[in-house]
Amino acid sequence: MRRQLVDELRVLGLRSDASFAEVKASYRRLARQYHPDMNPGDREAEDKFIRITKAYQALADAMPTVTTTTVAATVTAAQATTTSSRPKVTIHKSAASKVTVQVNPDLTPEDQALKQKGFDQLQLLFQAQKFPRAIALVDGLAQRLTNDAEVTQWQAIAYQRWGRYLIRHGHHDKARRALKKALRLDPHNKVLWQEVNRDFQRMEYVTQQRSPAAK
Repeated sequence: MRRQLVDELRVLGLRSDASFAEVKASYRRLARQYHPDMNPGDREAEDKFIRITKAYQALADAMPTVTTTTVAATVTAAQATTTSSRPKVTIHKSAASKVTVQVNPDLTPEDQALKQKGFDQLQLLFQAQKFPRAIALVDGLAQRLTNDAEVTQWQAIAYQRWGRYLIRHGHHDKARRALKKALRLDPHNKVLWQEVNRDFQRMEYVTQQRSPAAK
């Protein structure tokens, strides 16, 4: 097993000879433990949730005994886990207000429906400013719908919005990593470059204002 996969197993607390059933069980347990809804305001828990999701996806891709559908279903189930006491919020949308994503002729009808559902969920997460969950969702979607340019754009946007959110809360190192990730995902998007450039300028301005020389 490649060294990278051994590292991913360690993220899930498993040995190098672990079966996929053990990988799946460990992921579900850790996803419930570190889910952002279970740890409101805990940045370390959010980072851990994203890391274990990526580890699971990498392992699932490398294990021939699991199908992509199973991977997507497991990740989606973990992302949807919430506390039973949390009230559910229902958002009503009229048919006219629903945004339809681009049709990719290379996708099956099932995958096209999954893409639309993923987009709808992503918009709700953006509205709620649940950016770590949004990133986990769109990263999982990209694993399923490889080479879909629109999904790649969603990934970049998710990381850029997460970076902007981190800037507002003073986490500049994490913000820089998120913004650079956004540019790596969609390097030819001129609008994205403009937005990221504004974000870096905002960080520089805030840093200057906080420096002793500025006082």
